[in-house]
Amino acid sequence: MKIALAQLNYHVGNFQSNTEKIIKAINNAQNDGCDLIVFSELAVCGYPPLDLLEREEFIEQCLLQVDIIATECKSIMAIVGCPSINPEPMGKKLFNSAFVLAEGKVQSVHHKTLLPNYDVFDEYRYFQPNSEFSLVELKGKKLAITICEDLWDEQPVFNSFAKSKLYKKSPMKELKQLNPDLVINIAASPFSYNQGQIRQQIISQKAAKNNIPFFYVNQIGANTELVFDGSSLAVNCKGEIIKQLNSFKEDIQYCELSHMDSSPTIHAKPREKLSLIHDALVLGVKDYFNKMGFTKATLGLSGGIDSAVTVVVAARALGPENVRVLLLPSKYSSDHSIKDAEDLANNLGIQYDIVPIKGIVDGFDNTLAPLFKGLDADVTEENIQARIRGTLLMALSNKFGHILLNTSNKSEAAVGYGTLYGDMNGGLSVLGDVYKTDVFALARYINKDEEIIPVNTIVKPPSAELRPDQKDSDSLPDYDLLDQVLFNYIEKNEHPQKIIDAGFDAAVVNKAVRLVNMNEYKRFQTAPIIRVSSKAFGLGRRIPLVSKF
Repeated sequence: MKIALAQLNYHVGNFQSNTEKIIKAINNAQNDGCDLIVFSELAVCGYPPLDLLEREEFIEQCLLQVDIIATECKSIMAIVGCPSINPEPMGKKLFNSAFVLAEGKVQSVHHKTLLPNYDVFDEYRYFQPNSEFSLVELKGKKLAITICEDLWDEQPVFNSFAKSKLYKKSPMKELKQLNPDLVINIAASPFSYNQGQIRQQIISQKAAKNNIPFFYVNQIGANTELVFDGSSLAVNCKGEIIKQLNSFKEDIQYCELSHMDSSPTIHAKPREKLSLIHDALVLGVKDYFNKMGFTKATLGLSGGIDSAVTVVVAARALGPENVRVLLLPSKYSSDHSIKDAEDLANNLGIQYDIVPIKGIVDGFDNTLAPLFKGLDADVTEENIQARIRGTLLMALSNKFGHILLNTSNKSEAAVGYGTLYGDMNGGLSVLGDVYKTDVFALARYINKDEEIIPVNTIVKPPSAELRPDQKDSDSLPDYDLLDQVLFNYIEKNEHPQKIIDAGFDAAVVNKAVRLVNMNEYKRFQTAPIIRVSSKAFGLGRRIPLVSKF
C-alpha cells in the first residue's frame, strides 16, 4: 500500500483555496500510483474555525466541499478532516470528523473522541465526543483513524498541579481491540518550541506499545496567533521514525507500508530552539499578511534590540521592499541609537524616514503646563512621547495601508513595561511570546553568518530612552533574572513561594508577580501575539481583569 502524507497550509474559511490544494494533491498522488492520501484535521475549513462553526451556512459549505473533493477520488482513497453534523437529538450539533472518500463518494465518517479544552483549545464548545469505534479496509489492510488529541490521553506534566491523564477513555485501547494493521492520525497541532519533541515521543511510544505503524499528518501555516509547523511523521511498529516531513513548509511525501520495517530510520537531532522560533515568527508574519490580504508593514525602528529583531523578521517574511520604518528620535535619543537604526535599515535595504518628535513633545508640554502646574515630571511625560510615536506610526499605517507591527517582548508584556496606545500599538505582536533574553539570543542567531543587526544594538544596555540616561534596569530586575522568575510563574504556573524557595530573591519574585498580576488589563488590549511557547499571552492564558487573587 502506497500512502501519501499531504502536509498543506490552509486558510480558515477559504473553501476555494483549501479545496483546490486538496484536489491537486489527490490528482498528483493518483497519477503516482498511491492507494491512500491523508490530509490534516479540519483541512476543508481550516483550523481553528472557532465560532464560524456556529454558522449553518459555514457547515453547509464544508460538507459541499467534501462532496466535490470525493468526486476526484477515482482510484485512490482520501482521508480528509471536516466538521460533520451530529444526527442525535441530544448533545452538541457537530463532530470533529475524518471523512473517508473513495470511488467518488463518502464511504464513512470517523469522529474525534478526545476534545481538548485547555490552553488554546476549546473544542468541547463546539463538538460532541465520539463514542463508537470502527476500522476502514483498504487492499486487505485494516486502518484505524484517529484525530489529533486522540493520541494524547497521556501527556507530559509541566507543573505539580497538572495531570498526566486528562481523559477517562483511551481511543487507542478501543481501536486496538479491533486489530488494526496501521493507525492514521490527522492533526492540527500548534507549534511551540518544545512541542515537536513531545509529539514525536508520544507517537513513537504509541506505535511501539501497540506494535502498529503510525502515520501522522499535521498542517502547516499560521492562523492569527497560532503557528503550525507540520513536521508530519511515519513511524514503524517499533516506534522508529521512517519519514519526517519538512517543518514550516508545505510538503507531500510517499510511504510504502510493506517497507516500513526495512526502511532506514531517521535519527535527526532536535532543531535548536532559536532556529525554530525564528522560522515560526517568519511564517507567522508571512501568513498573517497573506491571509489578511495585506502586503506591507511598518514599525518604529529605535536602535533597540526589540525593533531590530522585529524588522528583520518582517523583511524576511514580506521582502525588504514591503517594509517601511520610521525613526522617531526624541531629545533623549542617543546619537548611536539613531545610527544603529540607520545602519540596520541600510543592511536590510528597507525604506526609512527620520521624524524627530521634540517639537511635538514640546507642544504637548506647553498645552498641559497649566494643568500640571506645580507637579514634577514623571511617567506621564514619558508616556506622552510613546503615544506621539504611536500616533505617527498609525498615521503612516492609515495613509499607506501598512500594518503596524508591535515590537514589545514577552518580558515587557508580562510586567506592563509598555504604554497603551503608544508602543503597545499594532495589528500583530511579533515578539510578544519571546522573553527579552531570547530576543537577544535571536539577534545573535540572525547575525550568525554576517552582521545584519549592528553589534552595538546587541551589547548596549536596554533603554526606552524616554528620560535622561534611562535604562530598563532602573525599573526592572536584570532580564537574566527576571525572565527566569517569569518563566516559572507563567509557563510552569508555580506559586511565588516555591520560586523563592528555589533560591530566587524574595523581593524580586514578589515585585515581578505583582507586576504580572496588576497588568492583565494592558495585555487584554494588546495586538494578537504570535505563539511560540507552551503558554503565551492571549487565547491560552485567561486571567480575570478584575481580581484580587
